[in-house]
Amino acid sequence: MSQEIAVVGSPEFTTGFRLAGVRAFENVPDEEKDEALDDAVERTLDDGDVGIIVMHDDDLDHLSRGTREAVEGSIEPVLVTLGGSGAGSGGLRDQIKRAIGIDLMEEDD
Repeated sequence: MSQEIAVVGSPEFTTGFRLAGVRAFENVPDEEKDEALDDAVERTLDDGDVGIIVMHDDDLDHLSRGTREAVEGSIEPVLVTLGGSGAGSGGLRDQIKRAIGIDLMEEDD
C-alpha cells in the first residue's frame, strides 16, 4: 500500500505542493492558525493514507503543546518541516533519524 504526502499550512505554502501533484492538503490561513491549525494537523495525523506530513517550521509555534508533541513524536506519518530553523542540516538529520531509526550521517571515530 502506498502512502500519500500531505501538506498542512497557509494556502501560499500548500499551493506549490499541490501544483507538483500532492493531493492531500489542509489550508489554514495565517490569521486562523491559532484557532484552526491543531484541528487540521490532527485530521491529517488520523488519515491512514498519509505517510508524510509536510509543514513550515514556523507553523509549529501555532500548535498546542499536545498536538505538537503528537506530530513531532509520530513515526507514521512522519513530520517533515521546511523553512525556518528546522531546515538546517541538524533539523533534517533529526527528522531522517526519527523516520528510519538510524543516524545515516553518524561519523565513525
